[in-house]
Amino acid sequence: MNFLAHLYLSGDHEEIMVGNFIGDYVKGKEYLYYPEPIRKGIMLHRYIDSYTDSHPITRKSKSHISERYGKYSGIVTDIFYDYFLSSSWENYSSISLQEFVDYSFSTLKKHYYDFPQGIKNWFPNFIRNNWLMSYSSPEGIENVLYRMASRTSLPEHSAYAVQVLREKENEMRNEFIEFFEDIRDFVEKEHGISTGLPRKFAG
Repeated sequence: MNFLAHLYLSGDHEEIMVGNFIGDYVKGKEYLYYPEPIRKGIMLHRYIDSYTDSHPITRKSKSHISERYGKYSGIVTDIFYDYFLSSSWENYSSISLQEFVDYSFSTLKKHYYDFPQGIKNWFPNFIRNNWLMSYSSPEGIENVLYRMASRTSLPEHSAYAVQVLREKENEMRNEFIEFFEDIRDFVEKEHGISTGLPRKFAG
């Protein structure tokens, strides 16, 4: 799961959303330095990642791009899944994607000083480039992958990734739909978080 899905799977809980957002950048027992609700979000992030990595459907999705991406296939699959989530958002939420993104950005900005330094370094660009909305088109996915490759160890195969996405979109979308139903059940039954409910800010 990538940023959009992690935020969505936080339910209607601001501090859990913050913890879920920063989860990759909080290592080992560092989570203990955070307030309890943010700590819960960090641990939720870890549980979601573990569930995702071990799921047979996500393994199948990774195989579509493993020829070029190898050990990085999971990262790209996570981004593809954010594309499928954003491009079919109305199936998963009673508020619009733009409302959710606005709410997420507002919530995260309030907690900027809780972020690890690694996130503080790129968060302004994350907001400026509107990454969460850019997941909703193949062109946006290509830009996200290109920017990630420029600042991380992710190989730069963005054009190839989008070609695979276009060629296998129906197959991979069906994989996402089946998996996302499972992971929503997982966070609800195992962690007591309901997703897709109207947000209090939506009026």
